[in-house]
Amino acid sequence: MALLDLIDISKSYESGKIVEEISLFIGEKERIALIGKNGGGKSTLMKIINGTLDVDSGRRIIQNGVKVEMLEQNPKFNEYESVRENIASQLAEITQKRREYEELSRKLEQDFKNEELIQKQMETASYLDAHNAWNIDDKINRVIEEFDLKEHESKSIALLSGGERRRTALAGLLLKKPDILLLDEPTNHLDAYMTAFLEEMLLKENFTLVFISHDRYFIDKIATRAIEIDNYKLRSFQGGYADYLRGKEALLHSMQKEHESLLKILKAEEEWLRRGVKARLKRDEGRKQRVMQMRESAKQNPSFIRKIRLEIEREKHNFNQEKSVNRQKMLFELENVSKSLGKKSLIKNFSMRIMQKDRIAIVGKNGAGKSTLLKILREELKSDEGKIKKGEFEIGYFDQQRVMLDDEKNILETFCPNGGDRVDVQGKNMHVFGYLKNFLFPKEYLDKKIGVLSGGEKNRVALALLFAKKTDCLMLDEPTNDLDIPTINILEEYLQNYHGAVLFVSHDRYFVDKIAKKLLIFKENGKIIESYGSYSEFLEYESEMAEINRFELDLNAVQNQKSKTKSKKLSYKEQLDYDKLPQIIEAVENEIADIKKCLANPVCYQEIGILTLTELLSQKENELEPLIERYLDIEQKMELFE
Repeated sequence: MALLDLIDISKSYESGKIVEEISLFIGEKERIALIGKNGGGKSTLMKIINGTLDVDSGRRIIQNGVKVEMLEQNPKFNEYESVRENIASQLAEITQKRREYEELSRKLEQDFKNEELIQKQMETASYLDAHNAWNIDDKINRVIEEFDLKEHESKSIALLSGGERRRTALAGLLLKKPDILLLDEPTNHLDAYMTAFLEEMLLKENFTLVFISHDRYFIDKIATRAIEIDNYKLRSFQGGYADYLRGKEALLHSMQKEHESLLKILKAEEEWLRRGVKARLKRDEGRKQRVMQMRESAKQNPSFIRKIRLEIEREKHNFNQEKSVNRQKMLFELENVSKSLGKKSLIKNFSMRIMQKDRIAIVGKNGAGKSTLLKILREELKSDEGKIKKGEFEIGYFDQQRVMLDDEKNILETFCPNGGDRVDVQGKNMHVFGYLKNFLFPKEYLDKKIGVLSGGEKNRVALALLFAKKTDCLMLDEPTNDLDIPTINILEEYLQNYHGAVLFVSHDRYFVDKIAKKLLIFKENGKIIESYGSYSEFLEYESEMAEINRFELDLNAVQNQKSKTKSKKLSYKEQLDYDKLPQIIEAVENEIADIKKCLANPVCYQEIGILTLTELLSQKENELEPLIERYLDIEQKMELFE
């Protein structure tokens, strides 16, 4: 069932068209990833779905009662409230529904046959089930813990960093669980562990979701459908990111075949047109016009096909083969290096060598000390203990502050400060426009001042500038932040062809897996693990070990609970549910049986309608499952009291 439909939507700004006569439906429990280059219309489409941006033409149709909410890039808060208070204030409706349920339960004790009260209680229970809100306090505690907000939960929002504010807003939205949740780059400011928790929650809670992300593993794991925005139109692919790539390949194959067919038809039509006499007759003007249109299509197709092929090749092709060298130059040698910040140990007794062909990803939780290691290697910070030997070589550095850029200079001056219009890129002399075209900049951008560019555009300039300098080692701090997927693919291509060492900090698991040959994994108390496997495999292993540890803890907790709770009883609400649930479950099961019986009877299903019956069956089966789970949970708890 569609919760929201966009029909023939068009939207333009002064700078030009964004989308033109596009249509999109959002079905219940769908998780849709929006894919496309920066400035291509993803955020605009998100705002149209949210209802906060007017369209030039077309219709936005939303089902009655459906609520849409969006995670903003710069969320707004009550600045005087704490983190916990702000999260709780977003859950006011859930809190009210819980109070209503408890009040209805008290009234039913006195008047247990009141049909109106029973109906209201069931409706309230359904709302709480849909929002999984029975244990909302426990969930608030967990999301605060998992998003690393525990030490800030009593602080005023005004004191938080941008990343902490975003995580607070995301926590509230996840717990609130709107009917359609819109997330714009939700994994920005999340480390790999927070991202894994976000993935778990989105999947477990069956969110209906539309999201923008440059994290391709996140897209692949979460998305049930990918919508690509290209040339003002939408293109839909079922499945995650891997399915999207396969779909693009199939599209490319289809377009090539269509183009070949077009050329054959066009050849025959051109011969007809060259005869001249009939083509000039008025009755054949339509045919002549079609030939002209085919000519235009035949001109445009090759460039469009080439564009799609290049996108696919950039994504799929991995230039991991390097020329073998007998001896590699040593860049750094670290011996028992330690660094603390206050009482927190970031790096402890760390030793390693970094060679000229190394590809090293520095990964771990936020605040673990990853960027600190880069600063120590660049001699921006001094270590507390240990020795560092450094060879003679040039370092290229990229960070989110983009310190190498001057807002007052235009792009041409930035790349050619001494005049001219050519740059040397890894030994190849190129025209600056020819080079910047690889980073998706049109020619008219050469005269633009750096200061007027967006954050993503500035990042592209900084990265392009990095590869236009003579360096032996690149150090990159979160290079994929604010980049769209096409630009990340270009960055990956340049890094894979780079002759020197690459050290980079990133939470983007796909990017890490593709570029890194070695991992430095920052753990607690300054411990750093060296690993040669992929980052995603390491996280999977770590997750399995954590699951085993949780199982052991749960087992011990059950044993301890059995010994401590002999004299305890169920809560009032639990006892009430335990007494009433068997009858409610039986009633729903009987309804399901009746619906199935009707579906087997042509007279019955023709009268009511198969679609109506199947939707009702699905609704009742969805009602039944949480009721059974609730009953079994209480029953399991009772076993502890025996």
